[in-house]
Amino acid sequence: MAEQAQYEELARQFSAFGAVKRDMGRILPPDCPSGSVPVLTLLGRHSDMRMSKLAELLAVDMSVTSRHVAHAADRGWIERSPDPADKRSRILRLTAPGRAQLDELSRRSAALLAERLNDWPDEDVSGLIHLMARLRESFGDCRTTAVRVPVP
Repeated sequence: MAEQAQYEELARQFSAFGAVKRDMGRILPPDCPSGSVPVLTLLGRHSDMRMSKLAELLAVDMSVTSRHVAHAADRGWIERSPDPADKRSRILRLTAPGRAQLDELSRRSAALLAERLNDWPDEDVSGLIHLMARLRESFGDCRTTAVRVPVP
């Protein structure tokens, strides 16, 4: 097991990760605020879902989710339709323009990472992917508590 000093250094590294997030945010198209990215990403990954499920996956309040969904819907990236099982609820669906926006965001993100990590050996990039996935899994059970999903 790691020592206390290692966990403290890890916490410092997480705090400094804001610079990476800011750099990732700079590549977003002007009409795509950072709050739209996880909405599009989750709908792209999980397909159609209720707003309540999206809020749960985002680990944010329904009012925050609603604002992000409204922004994406206003741009035609997602559509909201009545839930056949409960007419009071809405089903969110990624549209073709939403898929195109998600593809563009993915392309931009991959290009930035390729540029910033171009001097890293392939094994280091693979190792980082593995460790980040493992870290995310370690925090997975906490998703419905106070954990917030970071936005690129």
